[in-house]
Amino acid sequence: MKKVRSLFIILVLLLSSINLYSEPDILAIPLVSPEEMICFALYTVQNNILKLTAQMYPLQNAESKIVRLEIKKDGDWKEIAKTEIVYPGFTAPFRVENWDVSKDYEYRVAHGKSAYYEGIIKKDPVEKETIVVAAFTGNSIYKPHGGDIPRDDIVENLKKIKPDLLFFSGDQVYNHSRHLAYWLKFGREFGEIIRITPTICIPDDHDVGHFNLWGASGKKSISRAGNDGGYYMPAEYVKEVERAQTSHLPDPYDPTPVEQGIGVYYTSMNVGGIDFAIIEDRKFKSGPEGLVPKQGPRPDHITDPNYDPASVDVPGAILLGDRQIKFLNEWGQDWRNVKMKAVLSATIFCGGAHVHGKVGGRVHADMDSNGWPQTGRNRALAEIRKFYGFMIAGDQHLATIFHHGINDWNDAGYSFCVPSIANLYLRWWEPLEKGQNTIKGMPSYTGEYYDGFKNKVTCYAAANPTKEPNGGSKLTTRAAGYGIVKFNKKTRDITMECWPRNVDITNPKTKQYIGWPKTINQLDNYGRKAVAYLPELTISGTNEPVIQIIEEKTNKVVYTIRVNENTFHPKVFTKGKYTIKVGDPENDKWKILKNIKPSKKKLKIKL
Repeated sequence: MKKVRSLFIILVLLLSSINLYSEPDILAIPLVSPEEMICFALYTVQNNILKLTAQMYPLQNAESKIVRLEIKKDGDWKEIAKTEIVYPGFTAPFRVENWDVSKDYEYRVAHGKSAYYEGIIKKDPVEKETIVVAAFTGNSIYKPHGGDIPRDDIVENLKKIKPDLLFFSGDQVYNHSRHLAYWLKFGREFGEIIRITPTICIPDDHDVGHFNLWGASGKKSISRAGNDGGYYMPAEYVKEVERAQTSHLPDPYDPTPVEQGIGVYYTSMNVGGIDFAIIEDRKFKSGPEGLVPKQGPRPDHITDPNYDPASVDVPGAILLGDRQIKFLNEWGQDWRNVKMKAVLSATIFCGGAHVHGKVGGRVHADMDSNGWPQTGRNRALAEIRKFYGFMIAGDQHLATIFHHGINDWNDAGYSFCVPSIANLYLRWWEPLEKGQNTIKGMPSYTGEYYDGFKNKVTCYAAANPTKEPNGGSKLTTRAAGYGIVKFNKKTRDITMECWPRNVDITNPKTKQYIGWPKTINQLDNYGRKAVAYLPELTISGTNEPVIQIIEEKTNKVVYTIRVNENTFHPKVFTKGKYTIKVGDPENDKWKILKNIKPSKKKLKIKL
């Protein structure tokens, strides 16, 4: 038996050192003792359901496949669930229903007789006035980009500020063929904070072995570049990645798999009254190759500034897909135990950079952003603004704040793209001409612009890298860092912070990137100008009413919002008749007013 075990260990080590695609960094999976078999654990709680995935190191021969979940009660450990390790990937997924969200619980994952991994399942922070989210992207592993620099500075700062949610928006793993080895590395780097904080992960292109990812509803891609749409790596590899990174997320809105049996994970999660939609903006998106005319060196890069943007907004080009639009529509109208709503995606809904990869690498339009296809982009933003949704994303390798526009500048919501943890591929927001309405006191690149797809965007901030080659710390000139978002439930304000690496963010003297912090209000996420106003509402019987406006001509919801006071003056965008629904969804108390026209009158409503 010992001989078989030794041969297995040798095989694991050999496989972990093979570099199938000649990538520069090679990382061996550590050979650990039985006491260290549990690397880390991720968890979420939604609808009183705890989901926790323990990530194991590769099992050695004859070791148990059973993993146990225990919580501490009255000073003793009590087993509450068992599960079997799933291969490939060595994950141990747990699901515990009827979870008590009113208090913290110490937990431990147990394997065999000697392996234990401890953490805390946090209570739902409903009593907190401000909910804090820490957001990340782009965890490069490569030394020239600072990928070899420990993440201790990030973890130490997070331990000080104690965020209520961690959001990793993609590229947690930067190796295209050996997800397990680098996912374990990610766990060793961030496990100390993940073990005590609910965590959301969205796998992006590098996680699943791509240079770019257009999922095209799961079809098979013929190249690692993926421009034709679909997944290049075998479906079992993709499923292993998603199992590791997303099996702890709340149950998907609609679990129906896409092609090749690849699963979906788009869903929602409520943390302390802030409701987050977790969307898969890569899973259904079309690939550009063969669908739109090539107008640059790559199918996804347009370098001709004189091209016609309408030429790429072709019929059949999909962004989120009907399934996710349906989800956003239904979820956006459900405000039970919700103060504000936000959308978490891999990338932002515009072309957020002009220069790619190196100084002088100007790209007019990048289809890997959610600025393309424009019709799908506008459809998504129109749905998101209907619940005044704030957007957090990554992927762009460049931190930005944009106010998005559909028909006019600023008529939709705000997005915050966070900077890369370690920046592989530099980008700059560097328009050739000055925009309109430059932000007072800010650099000249702020203001109102068209992006490369002729989408309307207003840039409020961009953490551009410096132009000189790296010197000193490899992170100093690469605009690396992470984002912090604070949702104030009392004022309905949203504050964005953007921090560089290797600083103490609790030190008042530490500076953020230029343009941060920035605070907006929930109402700013539907910036569309009113054509008229319905009667001003004064509501009694509840302190924070939910208000929904429905246009009677189309029977479509114009918007739904929960306000923080008992008065509200509903704006509308066409003159006509409207239905107003006012309610207290927690107690199922509603008043419905029909045939309401724009008026200067005031209405009193008692629930």
